[in-house]
Amino acid sequence: MTNFIPIFPLSVVVFPEEQLNLHIFEPRYMQLIRETAASQKPFGIPVVVDNRLQEWGALVYLEEIVRVDEKGAMDIRTRGGDLFRILEVIRDIPEKLYSGAIVNYPENDRNGDPGIMRQLVQQMRTLHDYLEVKKAFRKDDHLLTAYDIAHHSGLTIYEEYEFLQLTRERQRQEYLKRHFEKTLPVFEKMDHLKQRIRMNGHFRALDGFDIK
Repeated sequence: MTNFIPIFPLSVVVFPEEQLNLHIFEPRYMQLIRETAASQKPFGIPVVVDNRLQEWGALVYLEEIVRVDEKGAMDIRTRGGDLFRILEVIRDIPEKLYSGAIVNYPENDRNGDPGIMRQLVQQMRTLHDYLEVKKAFRKDDHLLTAYDIAHHSGLTIYEEYEFLQLTRERQRQEYLKRHFEKTLPVFEKMDHLKQRIRMNGHFRALDGFDIK
């Protein structure tokens, strides 16, 4: 399917079903949100990387306008929808301050391998232990998908944008698997180094070496 959508380019990668809270303060996007609230139709958030608009993004549904201040700025809650790919940007729209785009919607296979997903969740938890952070999800671990954990796996925005373009869940799982295989050993070495530094100056019981 191909259609026109209003767009709100941001330096953030939005994944399907992701909950995203935004503060809206620019007049063009205040107009976009007011019209989105009235029409109850989604808008698009294409990714901006290094100040360049990228082809891929996600539809976003407005769930709630939490607050509007005296100048019209808003705090809103949104939820990510389908992936899209930009075919053409429409920079100027009559009577609109914001831009739009002609987009299509790539097929997105959401069926992954449950066993691999369990491993990925455990690896993510291990990473969080190294970083001394906690992340509570709104669903049980066995229901989590690659999209659910991607933002919490230590990816850069470049990697998240690569990840966004993967349209099969098993591809996304494999991407995260390779990422953890690369990054977790680094954190393990750092953790060992921290422990060695902490031990410096302590009384340590070490086995002697027998010279033969």
